[in-house]
Amino acid sequence: MSAPSVTRPAALRRRPFRLSFPPVSGVLRPRLLLTGVLLAVGAFLLFCWGLTIGDYPVPFTDVIRALGGAGDAGTVTVVQDLRLPRALTGLLVGVAFGVSGAVFQTMTRNPLASPDMIGLTAGAGTAVVAAVVLGWTGGLGLSTVGLLGALATALLVYSLAWKGGATGYRIILVGIGVSWICTSATDFLVARGNRFEAEAALGWLVGNLNGRTWDEVNTLALALAVLLPVTLGMSRWMRTLQLGDDVAAGLGTPVQPVRLALLLAGVGLVAFGTAAAGPVAFVALACPQIAQRLAGTSSPPPLVSGFAGAFVVLGSDLLAREAIPGTELPVGIVTGALGAPVLLWLLIRANRAGSGG
Repeated sequence: MSAPSVTRPAALRRRPFRLSFPPVSGVLRPRLLLTGVLLAVGAFLLFCWGLTIGDYPVPFTDVIRALGGAGDAGTVTVVQDLRLPRALTGLLVGVAFGVSGAVFQTMTRNPLASPDMIGLTAGAGTAVVAAVVLGWTGGLGLSTVGLLGALATALLVYSLAWKGGATGYRIILVGIGVSWICTSATDFLVARGNRFEAEAALGWLVGNLNGRTWDEVNTLALALAVLLPVTLGMSRWMRTLQLGDDVAAGLGTPVQPVRLALLLAGVGLVAFGTAAAGPVAFVALACPQIAQRLAGTSSPPPLVSGFAGAFVVLGSDLLAREAIPGTELPVGIVTGALGAPVLLWLLIRANRAGSGG
């Protein structure tokens, strides 16, 4: 006599696994696309506007023609050889910082998580100041030293945060501690150095686009060409990490390998950006939040955050060059002044939501 068959409830029947996400409403996707297009167009206009400014003013229409190699030879030389490296560095640095900030904020599920807050830019700054004050460059440029400092800091933070895995909460806490250690070490080194060494170190620490060359542009462009597609390709897994490690693992996401890969990509973006222009403050913190609210998404969209970063850096550079006649401020001073209110707003918002600690 055969055993009676047991019919399992529909909710318990095994079904083939499919990774899916909630459908995007018809309002959200056009809004996200429109936000990205407007920020990209705005960044391009600021990019061209920056090329018109200098001791030899160039009309906007002549700048557009000079970018294509048209116009008189003098204008083409001024635009392409003298001003274009600075503008391109600002554009690429903004994209790198904006995308990196979106990666960290999404990965840790915390709007306060950014390379500024978890010590990456502080580590790069400490390495550069040590190289200037102590003379430990080893034949490397300051940009390369800053890159190695950011990578070493990221490795230290991830190692200290590891305990059967590295959660976003532990990465933030460990990163804040490492950031303060690096900041204290930087202050000590600046106080130990002589006047000229301190001025050289502080000029880089503030974040500056002045004097950028094609070397910085080429290195940063190559880094973005490699890291940006990798980061955007992992955006689907970034969304699952927002649901928590257990849920993400249940959806088939390899949590720790994905988190490590995202960490490396985010660190690479901010490291190369910092190496090119110094630790430009608050861009990686504020721009993903700006992009998220303009696009109306549940998390910072990486590519739109990059466009927002380019817009903010280029706009801040224009203010730095034009705010005080006869004085050219470092771009990091302007981004810091604009980003500090954003940080206060995020802290107040987190406290009201009950997640501020």
